[in-house]
Amino acid sequence: MPHRVVNFFRSSSQSLENQVSILAKKKAASTARRRDSPSRDGRESRTREQVFSYASSLDDDTDDSHAPPYTPRLTMGESRSSSFSSDSQKDRDNAHHHRISFPVMHFGRTGKESHATAQVSLDWKLESPPIVMYGDAETSTGALVSGQLFLNVKEAGLEIESFNATLNIHITQKKPFVHHCHECTNQYTDLKTWNFLPQPLTMTKGEHSFPFSVLLDGHLPSTMDGPLVSIAYEIKAEAIPRSNGTCLTPVRLEKVLEVKRSLATSETPHHSVRVFPPTNIKASAHFPHVIHPIGSSTLSLRLDGIAKHNAKVNTMEYWKLKKLTWRLEETVKTVAPACGRHTPKPVESADQQDDEQKKGVVRTDTRAIGEKTLFSGWKSNYLSPTDSMVEVELEYNLAKHAKSACDTKSRDGTEVTHQLMVEMVVSQEWAPVNKPALVTHTGVGRILRMHFATVLTQRAGIGISWDNEAPPIYQDVPPSPPAYSRATFLDGDNIIPETMESLDGVVGDASSEGS
Repeated sequence: MPHRVVNFFRSSSQSLENQVSILAKKKAASTARRRDSPSRDGRESRTREQVFSYASSLDDDTDDSHAPPYTPRLTMGESRSSSFSSDSQKDRDNAHHHRISFPVMHFGRTGKESHATAQVSLDWKLESPPIVMYGDAETSTGALVSGQLFLNVKEAGLEIESFNATLNIHITQKKPFVHHCHECTNQYTDLKTWNFLPQPLTMTKGEHSFPFSVLLDGHLPSTMDGPLVSIAYEIKAEAIPRSNGTCLTPVRLEKVLEVKRSLATSETPHHSVRVFPPTNIKASAHFPHVIHPIGSSTLSLRLDGIAKHNAKVNTMEYWKLKKLTWRLEETVKTVAPACGRHTPKPVESADQQDDEQKKGVVRTDTRAIGEKTLFSGWKSNYLSPTDSMVEVELEYNLAKHAKSACDTKSRDGTEVTHQLMVEMVVSQEWAPVNKPALVTHTGVGRILRMHFATVLTQRAGIGISWDNEAPPIYQDVPPSPPAYSRATFLDGDNIIPETMESLDGVVGDASSEGS
C-alpha cells in the first residue's frame, strides 16, 4: 500500500510539470506572434499590465526578490491571460477595477477610532451609600449622590477640548402615544449638568479625578421597569481630546443609577373586619400594611358565624372552608404623552377631557406578582354555634421571578399601587344535633372575596435620611461653655491639690488660690 501512494504522488507531480512546460511553451509562442504584429502592441501592453497586477494582488506571500522584473509567473492571472486577451475592452476594464487584495482588508473599527480610544479612557466611582429616599414624595428630603469621574490620559501633553457630564431621567413608554415614534416613546429630563473643563486644557499623563455631587429631590420617582413604563437615572460623561488643533473621536461613559424609596412601617398590624351577607359569616384579618420585595409576610384570618342551629328540625348547619386562594396584584397607571409632531390640534369647543387627550393617553395594567391556592392547612371547630370558627395563617410573598415595582406616585402621572386579594370557597352542610357524624351536603356554596390595600417598598435597613445624619451648621452651634468659677475648698489636712487652667492661660495651684 505505501508504494502505491508514492507512485500516485510521483505521477501527479510529473503530470503537473508536463502541464507547466506546455503552458510555458504556448505562452512564449503567443508572445512572439504578438510582438511581430504592430497593431496589437498597445493592447498587449495593457493586457500584460492587467495580468501582472491581478497576479501580484493574489501572490503577496510569494518572494519576488530573485525574479526578474515582469517575469511571467504561473498564477491564476497567468492561466487566464489567454481569455483576457480575447475579451472586449469593457470586460478588461471591469476586471481591472474588481481587484482582490486580501492582505489589506480591514474589519471592525477604523484605526482612527481605536487610536483615539487608546489615548483617553473614562471611569467612575460612586462614593455615596445606596441611593434610598426615605418617606413619601410629600415629606421626603431626597437622596444625596456623590462620586468621582476619572479621566485617564495615556499620552503626555494631550489637550482636552471639553469634559462634561449630565444626569437625566430617562422614561420609556412601552405603549406610547404613537407607535414607532422615538419622541413619543422616550422622554428625557435633565437634573444636573457638570462642566469640568470650561476651556481647553493640556493635561499630563496619568489619572485625573473630578468629583461630582447632586441632591435628588424627594418628589422624584424611584427606578422601575414595569409592563407600561420604565424609569432609569442615567449619568453620561463625554471627553473630547484634541491633537494638532483637530478634535479627535469623543470618549463617552454611560452609567445607570438605581434609586429606591423606603416608606415607614408601623409596628402594629392593621385590623380589618368584613361581614358577608346573606350569611352570618364574619371575617377578621390582621395583616401588615407595608411589605417588602424580599421576604414573606403573614396574614392572620379568623371566620366566625359559620354554624347555625335550626330548632325546627333539630339540625346544625355549617359553612365549611374548602378552598383558599391569595393573590398579590400590582396596578400600574401612566400617561403616555404626545410629542410635538403628534399633538392633536386644539379645538375651540374642547372640554377638559379633550385637553387631557392632547397631553397624552392614560394606560392602565393590572397583573399578579404572587399567587397560591390552598386546600388545607387551617384549623376548624364546629362544636356549637357560638364556638364554631376557622383560623388560618397565610404566608404570602412575591413570586420568584416577578418583576415588581415599588409603590410610587410622580408628578407626570405615573402611579403604582398594590393590593392583597383573598378568595375563599365555602360549602354548606348540615347534620343532626344528636348525630354530628352524619353530614349531608346541601349543594350550596359561596365565594367570599376580600381586598386589602398593601404598600410594597424597599427595606430601610440601618440607613436614615441624609439630613438626619448631617453635622450641625454654624448657626446651630450653641454659645461657648461658661467660664470656670473659683472653687472654695474646706480647711483640712486631707485636701488633694488640683491644677486647673484659667481662661487667661495662667496655670495655678487650686489649693493655694483657695487659701
